[in-house]
Amino acid sequence: MTLVNEHYLKLRAGYLFPEIGRRVQAFSAANPQAKILRLGIGDVTRPLPPAVIKAMHRAVEEMGREETFRGYGPEQGYRFLIDEIIEHDYQARGVSLDPDEVFISDGAKCDCGNIQELFATENSVAVADPVYPVYVDTNVMAGRTGPADDHGRYARIYYMPCIETNGFLPRLPEGRVDLIYLCFPNNPTGAVAEGKDLQAWVDYARRQGATLLYDSAYEAFITEDRIPHSIYEIPGAKECAIEFRSLSKTAGFTGTRCAYTVVPKAVVAHTAAKKAVSLNQLWHRRQTTKFNGVSYPVQVAAAAVYGEEGKSQVRQLIDYYMENARIIRNTLTLARFSVYGGINAPYIWLKTPRGLSSWDFFDLLLTQAHVLGTPGSGFGPSGEGYFRLSAFGHREQTEEAVTRICSTASP
Repeated sequence: MTLVNEHYLKLRAGYLFPEIGRRVQAFSAANPQAKILRLGIGDVTRPLPPAVIKAMHRAVEEMGREETFRGYGPEQGYRFLIDEIIEHDYQARGVSLDPDEVFISDGAKCDCGNIQELFATENSVAVADPVYPVYVDTNVMAGRTGPADDHGRYARIYYMPCIETNGFLPRLPEGRVDLIYLCFPNNPTGAVAEGKDLQAWVDYARRQGATLLYDSAYEAFITEDRIPHSIYEIPGAKECAIEFRSLSKTAGFTGTRCAYTVVPKAVVAHTAAKKAVSLNQLWHRRQTTKFNGVSYPVQVAAAAVYGEEGKSQVRQLIDYYMENARIIRNTLTLARFSVYGGINAPYIWLKTPRGLSSWDFFDLLLTQAHVLGTPGSGFGPSGEGYFRLSAFGHREQTEEAVTRICSTASP
């Protein structure tokens, strides 16, 4: 008899997007003429930059010639892309990395989910609340948690509420935890951490022997110079932190798939006998065993992001989305909504008006304004009473959507 991994049966958070889809489908079937504007989408809408397309075409043509054809590439990524990443994303900010500390992958979501394989199931886990669901769900799947309670909190996970009174920033745990997931700029709240905030986390991790799992997929959207783009700008972070980055939102690679993870060689975990083990070596072994690498044409296209032409075009993409964020934030603020995020991140975290629950506000916008967003409670219990809007839409639809929200649901 084949047995199932019963830890999967504990999962609850997966209902969010299927439930959104179910409600939208039911509404559309009953109202086929309704034009639904989508501000809940986390996907990009602008096409890939021309420099990226040009580079990809060139690489595809290389694959069609015998003298330039490539088969299996290095699972950890081609050196030409790794060198560009180190030079432009790290050396430019005063951070030195060795090439074998950078691992190219097909998405930060994959790496954030897979990294937990390196750690024993006995480790305690801390997450911000609300949070990107992948951090929690993959630890549930691995058996690192107990069942969820009526509020959706899983046993053996330390939840760090990120609410209005603490500026949506998690506070240091009162006791010891082993694995700590941090995401800045944050999805879903759009909050950012200053250097002093990150230094406190690094100091805690070094003091407790904990590991920081730092998701900086949205760092390119930071507009304020005082905000660090990498955890490694913080002294001591290379001894305790793993960083995840992505080209998905930065350069429109959601359908092309390219990201990378930095695992410094100084970051270690320990055996039960207290022997230090390099996480860099373990991640290298994991990737070379379970992952065949990102395709050559995609990595060539990714390298083009770092050229002068590519950087200019990517900046235009980011500016486009951040203008959408400005429009959403300013328009809703003028309408007297309580609005957060949208300054250093492409997400706006909106407090639901008139005491409406996240799902009641979702239904109100869908049925009366024909606007789609994401209920905050889907990101964790502390997200109840909030709503996430995305700046990744088309400009005209974004402008129309916020006008509809203001005319339908203003406080």
